[in-house]
Amino acid sequence: MIKVYPYEQLGRANHGWLDARHHFSFAGYYNPERMGFGTLRVINDDIIKAGRGFDTHPHKNMEIITYVRKGAISHQDSNGNKGKTKAGDVQVMSAGTGVYHSEFNHESTDTNIFQIWIEPAENDVEPAWDSHEFPQRASTDALELLVSGDGSAPLQIHADAFIYAGYMKSGSQIHHPVKRQAYVLVSEGEVMINDFSAKTGDGVEVTDLTAITLSAVTDSRFLVLDVPSVH
Repeated sequence: MIKVYPYEQLGRANHGWLDARHHFSFAGYYNPERMGFGTLRVINDDIIKAGRGFDTHPHKNMEIITYVRKGAISHQDSNGNKGKTKAGDVQVMSAGTGVYHSEFNHESTDTNIFQIWIEPAENDVEPAWDSHEFPQRASTDALELLVSGDGSAPLQIHADAFIYAGYMKSGSQIHHPVKRQAYVLVSEGEVMINDFSAKTGDGVEVTDLTAITLSAVTDSRFLVLDVPSVH
């Protein structure tokens, strides 16, 4: 089963310095029918104004993944980790026993990110942070695995999840296996997922399928989040 959630119908909170769209219930946005997707609990599509950001705040027992769509985000945490993640790249943070961190846009233009929270497979792990640059080459035969919990990707999290990135040229097609269930996030362009169209900012739930066919209507960038249906 495939279900598309258009960008225009997502929850929204505009704080001036932050314009956020929520795929699932978060903070002041509550929708009892959108409480998460398996172990996937949060997807926020955030536009952060230049020179603004999230002041130091705590997290515990959550795997937090940030995919930068435009601009860059600068991270700093209570364990001494610091780093800047640029457009097309990813950072991950295992909150574990507890960590304080800040995320700021120190650039001269707006930054756009997907902020993703996944429930950990194990609580109270040692907090950790990492980031990775990914080549900007077009996907041809397969999507690129960015993040996993089994040691098979450049970035590791403490969760039973696999996050893939796709950059497809118009007219290209890829068949992608689905291990459990998947949530597709379109960062740019338009892509067909089997017979369903998804455009920039849309979210797509994929359930009860063992594979999907991704066909790029235009040059497209997207993520595929493969997660368990239950914790």
